[in-house]
Amino acid sequence: MDQLKYRSVFDIIGPVMIGPSSSHTAGAARIGKVVRSIFGEQPDSVDIYLYESFAKTYRGHGTDIALVGGLLGMEPDDPRLAESLKIAYEEQMEVLFVPKQEKAEHPNSVKILLKKGKRTLSVTGISIGGGNIQISELNGFKISLSMGTPTYIIVHQDVPGMIAKVTGILSDADINISTMTVTRESKGENAIMIIEVDDPQLDETVAKLVTLPNIYSVNYFD
Repeated sequence: MDQLKYRSVFDIIGPVMIGPSSSHTAGAARIGKVVRSIFGEQPDSVDIYLYESFAKTYRGHGTDIALVGGLLGMEPDDPRLAESLKIAYEEQMEVLFVPKQEKAEHPNSVKILLKKGKRTLSVTGISIGGGNIQISELNGFKISLSMGTPTYIIVHQDVPGMIAKVTGILSDADINISTMTVTRESKGENAIMIIEVDDPQLDETVAKLVTLPNIYSVNYFD
């Protein structure tokens, strides 16, 4: 069971990064890391669909290396990042890059499809500049996950009562929910809650959430 805490995950991490562009490197690595956190484990295979600027320059600017490094759980300044493609191969994580010609909502856009056994997850990320990112789509649902709004991402088994149990814990802590998105892979399989709140009261709340039956992971972004 994962309990992950991210503070300023979308901030510029500093001057250490690979490649010539923070959008194409630090931002890309951060997208990969967040997607890996949402998935909750290392996938068996990853299809990476690149759009516009990402599609044109992903190899020359190191976007491919950065995305895969993030998917392996690396930070943008991880010294192993330059070897990420080799490490992915050694760890038997298959990676396919697919440059796309159609337009996207932002020039630095990537859609990542992760698979592990029967599990699948589709996430679209945008690198908006200066190492900052947004997550704009999750399993076909339009969302807006970015820095500035405290957000819980909870992966759990799709069983009755999970929404009530989670929101009950937030209510008991006087945490107000501003938006909530719920999606699932299929009936009875993995499901995901994305909950934006006004006042997270992080430590105690996360500790209670992870003790709930059928919870796989609790991720927090601030």
